[in-house]
Amino acid sequence: MHAETLPDMALMHSDSLVERARQGDRNAQGKLVQLWYKRIYNYCFKFFLDHDMAMEASQKAFISMCRNVEALQDVARFKSWLYKIAVNSCREEARKVKNSRSLSFDHVVNVDAEDSPAWEKAVRRNENPERQYQQQELSDLLQQCLMELSVEQREVVIMKEYEGLKFREIAEALNISENTVKSRMYYGLDALKKILERRQITKETLGYEL
Repeated sequence: MHAETLPDMALMHSDSLVERARQGDRNAQGKLVQLWYKRIYNYCFKFFLDHDMAMEASQKAFISMCRNVEALQDVARFKSWLYKIAVNSCREEARKVKNSRSLSFDHVVNVDAEDSPAWEKAVRRNENPERQYQQQELSDLLQQCLMELSVEQREVVIMKEYEGLKFREIAEALNISENTVKSRMYYGLDALKKILERRQITKETLGYEL
């Protein structure tokens, strides 16, 4: 486990901001948006692998957050509550574009290494310029493999592996039991492993075993 960064510590100590936001403090609500925007955008981007859709979903999520934060009963559950809003925003956006156009891989961007799961961190370990292109190709391919998971599995894998949420927090965000979360995680990682095998991406190539 890596050492906590200053942004991580700020997120962990945002309870006072949440309390002020609950009382209608617009400035506090704005600061919460600034504090959490990167995390929520990253979740949405991993869900869609599309910048425009991620922007749309994350913006709607924060609009909903500001409108409904006063009704939040437990400040300590703000994190899982916010991810629940983000999940619903992604699902709504996905329904809107279903059958209208395919998801695009044209807007793939690099996520900070600290936001990436172990298998993506492994891709970036070797910074030799001669291998950067191959590493980027592999990283993009891993993203596409993630998109092949079912929505239910992808939601859990992103929250756990990319966002670092606890099983309890994921369960609250998705409104399911912790056992269901663990089951989806297990089957999601197993499915991802099979997808990688089908694409002939071995653990030697990956530098990490799922």
